[in-house]
Amino acid sequence: MSERTDLPLPDYDHLPVGSLTSRIRTLDADGLQTVLSYEKSHANRIQVVQAMSHRLGELRSGAQPSGGDPAAAQPEHAPAAAGGSEVSEATSGPPINPPSHGDPTNPAQPR
Repeated sequence: MSERTDLPLPDYDHLPVGSLTSRIRTLDADGLQTVLSYEKSHANRIQVVQAMSHRLGELRSGAQPSGGDPAAAQPEHAPAAAGGSEVSEATSGPPINPPSHGDPTNPAQPR
């Protein structure tokens, strides 16, 4: 049973299933077996276990890991904000004035 820090996929527990199925293609048979053992002993999600078992069978039949780095930037995380706000007087909307016959949400003003 592997520990989370020993896994070849960083932040494995927080990766969505769709991302996992593409990221496991970058692993060799040993790395995939490590992740599969961890998955079975922790979350044991059927879809993930089946995808990993299928891929492990492919690797044992001669398939090669795909190119790519399993620790590469993760598109499932939003990029950091560029900083600063583009809001200014030029980009703000027009001022809102209540109708001339009174504000219907204010009971002190007649309608």
